[in-house]
Amino acid sequence: MKNIAILGASGYTGAELVRLIATHPGMRIAALSGNSKAGQSMASVFPHLRHLKDLPDLVTWQDVDWTGIDLCFCALPHKTSQEVIAALPATLKIVDLSADFRLRDPESYAKWYGNAHTATDLQKEAVYGLTEFYRSKIAAARLVAGTGCNAATGQFILLHAELSEGTNAYGVGGTHRHLGEFDQEFSAIAGRDVRVQFTPHLLPMNRGILATAYVRGDVQTIEKALTEAYASEPFIVVLPRGELPSTHHVRGSNFVHIGLTADRISGRVIVVAALDNLTKGSSGQALQNANLMLGLDEEAGLMLAPVFP
Repeated sequence: MKNIAILGASGYTGAELVRLIATHPGMRIAALSGNSKAGQSMASVFPHLRHLKDLPDLVTWQDVDWTGIDLCFCALPHKTSQEVIAALPATLKIVDLSADFRLRDPESYAKWYGNAHTATDLQKEAVYGLTEFYRSKIAAARLVAGTGCNAATGQFILLHAELSEGTNAYGVGGTHRHLGEFDQEFSAIAGRDVRVQFTPHLLPMNRGILATAYVRGDVQTIEKALTEAYASEPFIVVLPRGELPSTHHVRGSNFVHIGLTADRISGRVIVVAALDNLTKGSSGQALQNANLMLGLDEEAGLMLAPVFP
């Protein structure tokens, strides 16, 4: 049984980690921090976790006893996260859910996040946490950087009242911070400089991301490539051609559904993907990485069925 600490457990991604790890066969939550909620129980902060009777109370991260802790999830905001992680034991395995270690280039981080990186040695060490593409590196890593839609997820949830019965685009024209990750990863795959066009929209929903991509090519060729690429991936499902995914069908799960169809314009294909931004887009992906880092079954604690409706 591996002992786990969660820093920032009083936030949305921290609470999602608690929900997932509570039924994990190989992990035990040994410490929880939430500086603004220190001294309180998780049940008092998140009543939906009231049934979990053995959780430790929240403490400040400075008061965590690291004796016997095997891995720490850091669910803190960017900038704060790098400062805290730099002060943690050097032998501790860490999965960071913030943006602080996603970008390999310190100058790129400063460009997108507006402040200089203060832990550049750790930044060089970090492995990007997209499990399906960096599985072997993650398994050997001490520090794994969570992918996008992590710490910001909680902020989007708080905007629900302002979004009710409406929707809007944001980060338009190349200003969204996740473009730094898109450009970094697509350039690495292509072996050349790639710049991605991306326009996100805020919708009045608590969970879910639906992405639509337009691709040049033949629908049969692209379908074959996707099906073969993800045939052995436990959490990525390529739907039958013509069936498009819905956020309803992945809600509360670690699954990604991908669908595609031919466009009416010859030689173009529309690809749609859906995931839960709190689970596969954040805490579930972090747990998947932690399983690899600790030598556990990658699927452990994550084969929950989606919640419907």
